[in-house]
Amino acid sequence: MIHQKVKEAINQYSEELTSLRRQLHSEPELSWQEENTTKFVCAYLEKLGISYRRTEPTGVIAEIKGGKPGKTVALRGDMDALSVQQLNKDLAYASKEEGKMHACGHDAHTAMLLIAAKALNEVKEELPGNVRLIFQPAEEVAEGAKALVEQGAVEGVDNVFGIHIWSQIPTHKVSCSPGPSFASADLFTVTFTGRGGHGAMPQDCIDAAIVASAFVMNVQPVISRTIDPQQPAVLTVGKMTVGTRFNVIAENAVIEGTVRCFDPSTRDHIETQLTHYADQVAALYGATAKVEYTRGTQAVINDEYSANLVQKVAAEAFGEEVVYHEKPTMGGEDFSFYLDEVPGSFALVGCGNPEKDTEWAHHHGRFNIDEDALATGAELYAQYAWAYLNE
Repeated sequence: MIHQKVKEAINQYSEELTSLRRQLHSEPELSWQEENTTKFVCAYLEKLGISYRRTEPTGVIAEIKGGKPGKTVALRGDMDALSVQQLNKDLAYASKEEGKMHACGHDAHTAMLLIAAKALNEVKEELPGNVRLIFQPAEEVAEGAKALVEQGAVEGVDNVFGIHIWSQIPTHKVSCSPGPSFASADLFTVTFTGRGGHGAMPQDCIDAAIVASAFVMNVQPVISRTIDPQQPAVLTVGKMTVGTRFNVIAENAVIEGTVRCFDPSTRDHIETQLTHYADQVAALYGATAKVEYTRGTQAVINDEYSANLVQKVAAEAFGEEVVYHEKPTMGGEDFSFYLDEVPGSFALVGCGNPEKDTEWAHHHGRFNIDEDALATGAELYAQYAWAYLNE
């Protein structure tokens, strides 16, 4: 199941792998702005002699043609950064872009996939099938995967595999359990309209601030009292915009939030209840409500066969002790759009190490990774592709 030459190649290229990741980390680009990152990937693939095509407006799809006929497996790595200010500026490879940072590890994903491609390309004549390489933009806005699917990323693909570096589990550990992994992630906006007026004359007004506050303080029973407690779900109000001046009663209030869950019927129910609840709260005060509910990513549900194969590959490549079972997260991942098309799985590779200060949460300004985890991720990409094609 494990290709020894691939293992040796990943080990040989470990310093280059770290260098690639650091260069990408220092030059972050936001979603749909990954122009230089796209050029960087293309140049690297050209050097390896791997055929590729650019996707629009950014991103790359490449393919390693095996020397023998067989299936096609896709490997995906995302590459966009976040609008986060880097706080650990003492790092030699800290972001050069003010207010932009690779605070989620996508720099690592891109670097790992490039080195995995390099190792697989060296044994391509032995491959019974093809390896599709997907360097995806715009994961952070949940748009990139869907756009690349529309541009043919998984056409002719039999299986798809992705990795996310994960600071919440110890370095080198690999988690990929069958079933739910990441939750669906939806956005809602509620606009309440009352009747504004002078702050000294509330009897003539309908205070949108009061209406919105009542909604925020009381909306949680949609989760706690209307859905099965064995179906996990989260409803979070993250933003409220209300009022224009200290002595003016607000006419409008806008609330923004997110809903996360794993079950499609639970998702439908929450959307319906959210609208119903907003209407009823508004009616209670004589106001009106308008709800906009936008569905983002689907839940990431790992295929049983694929997830079990990841565990077997990890155990054989790194030892039984690396196999880890992380609980499903309410975080969202647009890898789900690939799984809507073909079976596959999404693994977490641990990079948390307190001795190296790499246990900060994803999206935090001090986020960093234990770079010892890079080789684990790169080899897992490559060995999974080899194992799947040889199954």
